Amino acid sequence: METEPVHAPVLVIGAGPAGLAVAGCLAQRGVRAEVIERGEAVGTSWRNHYRRLHLHTVKQHSALPHLPFPREFPRYVPREQVVEYLAQYARRFDVRPAFGEEAEAITRVDGGWQTRCRSGRTFVTDAVVMATGANQRPQMPQFRGQATYRGRILHSEAYRDAQPFAGQRVLVVGMGNTGAEIALDLAQNGAAATLSVRSPVNVVRRDVLGRPVQVTSMLLSRLPSRIADAIALKFRQWTIGDLRPYGIEMPAISPLRQLREQGRTPVIDIGTIALVRSGQIAVRPGIEAFTEEGVRFRDGRQERFDAVILATGYHADVAGLFRPVQVPVDDKGLPMRVSGTGELAGVYFVGYDIRQAGGVLRTIGLQAQSVARQIAAA
Repeated sequence: METEPVHAPVLVIGAGPAGLAVAGCLAQRGVRAEVIERGEAVGTSWRNHYRRLHLHTVKQHSALPHLPFPREFPRYVPREQVVEYLAQYARRFDVRPAFGEEAEAITRVDGGWQTRCRSGRTFVTDAVVMATGANQRPQMPQFRGQATYRGRILHSEAYRDAQPFAGQRVLVVGMGNTGAEIALDLAQNGAAATLSVRSPVNVVRRDVLGRPVQVTSMLLSRLPSRIADAIALKFRQWTIGDLRPYGIEMPAISPLRQLREQGRTPVIDIGTIALVRSGQIAVRPGIEAFTEEGVRFRDGRQERFDAVILATGYHADVAGLFRPVQVPVDDKGLPMRVSGTGELAGVYFVGYDIRQAGGVLRTIGLQAQSVARQIAAA
């Protein structure tokens, strides 16, 4: 149903960490933003993540601007406490999102921007901040023979815990951080877990001698790239070693360089590699095809699986909202700039830069403060 447009200085799209951080930083500068969220609460994605998830970055470098994590929270904050913190952040800065509102189209109107929601509601604002995150739509690859498979196939987005899979043979496709941790969860809770690893993977330990790898990467990123990459490769060799005997290839480039150039976060190991070495988690190559009872791998091996979990990533789904205006995106569909220029002047993209050392939450905090300064000064 069409309604009268809401006029406001700023519309923030998304009430996850990025959207809340921008709204909070704007509030600190006396600018009240309208915030919309397609879910029914702040931090919807965090509420729906698998249950054992913790931040892989330390709380001191992961809090949003102007509100530290509570002192009693552990170094690596668990999912439910992240959700609690995000709700506290919204209360602290009086951020009151309109829930159940999903942006459908964003167009230029009289020098500003009109955002139309699927509900029919519209917002006319001077600025729009996109803060929906990189993980909007699950990426679901299709394999030959998949329709004949009799077991269960689900994306990692739908995985909550290992209980439904106890006693089953489960294949996890993809060894990013999500795939590695889901395989660990399965193996520790009564399932026979196998990882399908198609391409080389950088792996780092979350802590070495009590020092978080996040802090180490932040320090290395201050050095000239050539020196930092050489140190990072030696560090990987010392802490992880050669995983080829276990079926895992590692790239020739360092974790820092891969993050910087390709936007690929290394696997931050919290126990998966130990179970791979012990044989409790099997490793196989990429999938050639599905069979009725399981899959056939690229090395010709064929195995039975009761379930397949696709830890195959997401699409950001940002650029399509602005047609016919072109949003510069990288090969992952992520916006390449924080602040729009030219036809996109007045549009900002916060929380999509996954190439920075120190973790995405730290990057969100820095971007939110910069965007709030620009909007307040306009």
